[in-house]
Amino acid sequence: MSDGVARALVLVDVQNDFCEGGSMGVVGGAEVAARISDFVAEHAGDYVAVVATADWHEDPGAHFSEHPDFVDSWPAHCRVGSDGALFHPAAERAFEHVQAIFRKGLHAAAYSGFEGTTTQGECRQGLADWLRGHRVEAVDVVGIATDHCVRATALDAVGEGFATRVLLDLTAGVAGETTQRALAQLRDAGAELVGRPVVAA
Repeated sequence: MSDGVARALVLVDVQNDFCEGGSMGVVGGAEVAARISDFVAEHAGDYVAVVATADWHEDPGAHFSEHPDFVDSWPAHCRVGSDGALFHPAAERAFEHVQAIFRKGLHAAAYSGFEGTTTQGECRQGLADWLRGHRVEAVDVVGIATDHCVRATALDAVGEGFATRVLLDLTAGVAGETTQRALAQLRDAGAELVGRPVVAA
């Protein structure tokens, strides 16, 4: 997939809680994690950087609810230090190539990886600044879920001025209706959509 552009691959929230068996498991999540591993093993050399994002919640306020509306509030997930916050084992090979992890949502809702930060030495750095520091011009976005954090991350990537592709074969969506709405938003924003997402029937 190399096209001569300085391109980064962004793996969005490939975490246990977002795969089958997790507190917010998405159908097809584990399959997508495995696909991402295969893809990265084959194509890591096409990218100047491979990075990952992760939900990392301690006390995100109204983002967690015992009676979630699944729009603004959700069941508890990806708590700091929990097994649910760990990256899914099927994605393990992909993470051999990950250069930085951007954790988001410690004390508030956070959907986009561009809301996250990584710690390098004593310095906290956001995703946009990190990518620019590595002379990245374009990004490919993959992960979970197509209609939520993948959508938000890709929209912010466009907004930050990166040429943005979403590799849909490497994404899993929560539901057909919200996934189609997300794809329309991404298309309208100028993101390039490649393939088709895994979505529950």
